[in-house]
Amino acid sequence: MKLSLVILLTMIATGCGGYGSKMPAPGVASSISELVPNNTGTGAPTFTMTINGTGFSTNSIVFFNNVAEPTTFMSSTQLTAMIPTAAVASAGTMPVFVRVTTGGGMYGPTSQNSNTVNFTVN
Repeated sequence: MKLSLVILLTMIATGCGGYGSKMPAPGVASSISELVPNNTGTGAPTFTMTINGTGFSTNSIVFFNNVAEPTTFMSSTQLTAMIPTAAVASAGTMPVFVRVTTGGGMYGPTSQNSNTVNFTVN
């Protein structure tokens, strides 16, 4: 009886299936180390930004100035995002972060945001 209870509780705690290689385990957030480029001029044409860091997955989405942008998963350490002209229409500091959504589990999907790195529009 005790063994059955331990197994049942373990299955509930781990989501019954463990974690796939495409998703970080709970508590393992992504982290941005570099944006390439890290600045541009006001009104620049649409460009591709490379985001280097750790903990990225196929479920990662890049947010530029709090707007989700089309994101391509390159590897667990690199993403690219298309930044439209409209996003750099005004000068200022634009926050960039990555949101990784994982699992379904008992309580539905969970999302974790990376650190925020600023992008400068001159």
